[in-house]
Amino acid sequence: MTNLKAHLVWDANIRWFHWINFLCVLGLIAVGVVILNSKALGITNEGKILLKTVHVWIGYVFALNLLWRLVWAFIGGPYARWRAILPGGKGYMREAFDYIGDVKAGRPRQYLGHNPIGRIAVSLLLLLLLVQAITGLMLAGTDLFYPPIGSWIARWIASSGVDPATLVPYAKEMYDETAYEAMRAFRKPVITIHYYNFFVLLSIILTHILAVVVTELREGGNLISAMFSGKKILREPPADRTKDD
Repeated sequence: MTNLKAHLVWDANIRWFHWINFLCVLGLIAVGVVILNSKALGITNEGKILLKTVHVWIGYVFALNLLWRLVWAFIGGPYARWRAILPGGKGYMREAFDYIGDVKAGRPRQYLGHNPIGRIAVSLLLLLLLVQAITGLMLAGTDLFYPPIGSWIARWIASSGVDPATLVPYAKEMYDETAYEAMRAFRKPVITIHYYNFFVLLSIILTHILAVVVTELREGGNLISAMFSGKKILREPPADRTKDD
């Protein structure tokens, strides 16, 4: 007879982060794809400004949510902290290879937090999200003169006699040509990283979703519903059980 036991794993902060992040990423992808194809879609400069403004405001929510998750990794519960996320530490490699062997043998051990391979994926995902947030915030300044660096960009490129606070996007007559070209050179590596990181991030997100589904089918543990309830239901003692569980 199988003995099922519920374990409270994900606190409210983790659950809120997960679903806010999910919604923000969906919104950013949708608006971002339209921006990328704005020329083909015949969107005017005014339309692009509106799209970028929406993209930036979603990005602010995304960035603040991510920042709180990174802080929570220092002060949250045992399964929210860095030691439960980052791959490494004493015995990690042995544990990872043992887990892979168990998966191949069809008897994977169950974990309350992330399994050893999941820790690699989650760490990479957080890194990519952070890169996207940082580059996005920089582009908010170069493209729309929005915080955190927008006022600096405006002062940099404003023509002599033009109040930097009055600058608007795509109004090149208000810009100092030399300074504007220098700013565009500064922007180029930022937009390049933001662009290619988007595709890497998208592939990792899709892989993450697939891995969750496969793990759910192979190991159980109600991974998806646990992000709503905070509770994982396991049929055997978890490999990463703490003395408080």
